[in-house]
Amino acid sequence: MTGSFNIYCDESCHLEHDQQNVMVLGAVWCPLEKVDEINVRIREIKAKHGLATDFEIKWVKVSPGQLPFYREVLDYFFDDDALHFRALIVPDKSVLRHEDYAQTHDEWYYKMYFDMLKGILHPQARYHIYLDYKDTRGASKVARLHSILCNNMYDFSRRIISRVQLVRSHEVEILQLADLLIGVISYANRDLDSSEAKLHLPHRMRERSQYALTRTTLLQEEKVNLFRWRANARAHDGSA
Repeated sequence: MTGSFNIYCDESCHLEHDQQNVMVLGAVWCPLEKVDEINVRIREIKAKHGLATDFEIKWVKVSPGQLPFYREVLDYFFDDDALHFRALIVPDKSVLRHEDYAQTHDEWYYKMYFDMLKGILHPQARYHIYLDYKDTRGASKVARLHSILCNNMYDFSRRIISRVQLVRSHEVEILQLADLLIGVISYANRDLDSSEAKLHLPHRMRERSQYALTRTTLLQEEKVNLFRWRANARAHDGSA
């Protein structure tokens, strides 16, 4: 694989003591030359459903009244061959034993981020990685993640991963798409049924992907690539 690609990353329930056992890290990626076209197409779908073009797509906003809109956005992801999704699923954070591996939760979190992204990265390509701006710790998080990714890829000149940058999700439609897909995967793995509208979207994603959304897919799967991480002696330190 050659060329330049943008990767848009987000996360769900990643904090150590957030009372949620399931954590999902995910990313939508596409060729750099397709970015503008994709963002425009998503804005067109918003307008078609009577939403302002600056309306922010978010999993937490999924409701019965907006289900047709969210379903069309999900179908658009599957219909556009330029769009790809990768997610790492941690099914139960409560079993983590960081002290046994001489690591903090933050250190483990960065290992998980690398495990999520390494399924996308290719040494002959070039990547710009974008993360959602969430808090004032963002700048240090980006710098550390960039360093960890480059060191693990032996990319000391930063030729492969040329940029890791914070952006605001309400300004970037593809990052909003990442939020939606991560929400679908998280809902499926938490086995929730509290919302009929939200329940419909994992069902639709299963139909389109032909995957259960709760198990690891084939390593070379490019459309919906999932890695269900296991907390065992081999995987607890971040190894795949």
